[in-house]
Amino acid sequence: MYKNKALLFSILTITIILLSSCGSQKQRVKFSDISHPKREFRGAWLSTAWQSRYKTMNSSQMKAYFTNILDQMQADGINAVIFQARPYADAFYKSDLEPWSAFLTGIQGKAPDGGFDPLAFLVDECHKRNMELHAWLNPYRVSSGTSDVFSKNHIYHKYPERFVKYDNKIYFDPGIPANRQFICDVVKDIVMRYDVDAIHMDDYFYPYPVAGQSFPDDNSFNTYGRPQGFSQNQRADWRRNNVNLLIQDVKHTIQTTKPWVRFGISPFGIYRNKRSTSDGSGSNTSGLQNYDDLYADVKLWVKNGWIDYNMPQIYWEIGHTAADYKTLIEWWANNNFGQPLYIGQDIKRTMDATTQPSGDNQLAEKMLLSRSFTTVHGNCFWPAYELLDNYKGIASRLQSNYHKYPALIPAYTHMYKKQPKKVSNLKESFTATTHTLQWDAKSDKYDPETAQYYVVYRFAKGEKENLENAQNIVSITRQKSIVLPYEGGAKEYKYVVTAVDAFHNESKGKSKKLKL
Repeated sequence: MYKNKALLFSILTITIILLSSCGSQKQRVKFSDISHPKREFRGAWLSTAWQSRYKTMNSSQMKAYFTNILDQMQADGINAVIFQARPYADAFYKSDLEPWSAFLTGIQGKAPDGGFDPLAFLVDECHKRNMELHAWLNPYRVSSGTSDVFSKNHIYHKYPERFVKYDNKIYFDPGIPANRQFICDVVKDIVMRYDVDAIHMDDYFYPYPVAGQSFPDDNSFNTYGRPQGFSQNQRADWRRNNVNLLIQDVKHTIQTTKPWVRFGISPFGIYRNKRSTSDGSGSNTSGLQNYDDLYADVKLWVKNGWIDYNMPQIYWEIGHTAADYKTLIEWWANNNFGQPLYIGQDIKRTMDATTQPSGDNQLAEKMLLSRSFTTVHGNCFWPAYELLDNYKGIASRLQSNYHKYPALIPAYTHMYKKQPKKVSNLKESFTATTHTLQWDAKSDKYDPETAQYYVVYRFAKGEKENLENAQNIVSITRQKSIVLPYEGGAKEYKYVVTAVDAFHNESKGKSKKLKL
């Protein structure tokens, strides 16, 4: 009875969405397409800041822990892990620029045992599972309090004048050009030495404002802002310009190092409130604003191509009085200039809230909403730990329904859109114990236009070949072979193999008929 009601409610919900949505958005009209899209970003944020679990583990325990995490997330259908590699001007990787994180070993600057490098390990393990690894960095944040103890090689000791204290925390001063260059140096170091798929930054640019406290950047404004032509009443514009320059410089750094690596931002969920804009272009919300409070002009970054994906944190409930999820997802869908857009979902708030008339939590309606807009290309779940704990059954729901079938990450055609070459020499191979399907392909991990992974489809005899249906995918792999099942030797199938490049462009298929 419950399942029938839930299905009816889902169908009614999507019907209402498709009929009632306004604006310029084109929307998908096939229920099957919405239920199981072939292409969808399915991410999860794996945070390290404020986590005490890692410092209690040795390297062997941490490897086992990470392996288990990735196995679980793969089972949940996650295809991209957003790993917090730099929580506080420190590192969960080997760096000559910044110290090992205290969240990793308990003492800032103390290396893990055995030369263990968590970022290198996670990159390799993610790629074995054909999951992306996005290195998540917090640019300006330096300490969680003024009592934090910095290691002796921390940049704060060398250049204390480049930092400010605000709300009992320490930050890089965003107005100092040398700080912007240092952050770019950190990005370049990661991109050069690790095969990360993206650099990721979240909503921490200028710090969240504290009532009664002004951000202490008088010195940098007088030194750099005034000579640039900004007057005192233009300080907000100057601050936005500082962040704009950082975003441009980081993108340029990545482009000139490994141009196939993406740069993504997950900003706070409200760009601007309508009441704050003279033309009414903001969302019908009343909350903290990226543009006015954090000095983050996200729309400009998307419009100018300075970032490769936008992932706003729409963490509120459907029906929230100040920041309604429906209002915000539609606003972002209409204001992202057709570029890759993923929605940040808060697991606990989604699973705790209820939707009427079903009384179910809001996962179903949020997933259907995110899939109803052609300009929304996936979701990212916060935090990964609640997925791993299967909070109120979310992992089970993803496995059995929303992520039941695999999905390719949407192609980044704004970066490159030519199809890679087809696979060749598709053939069967037999040993005493296995029956495999093998192929050849032009593949070089340092040439992003060549094959980086492969998609294998299967069709029963007489079944129409349809490579757009995710239900036909039997494997997504970085290997050039798969082990075939044995089904008695009398069943005939057509197998189709495609190649996918680093930008997620898919080749045409190469097919072979087999008896299993």
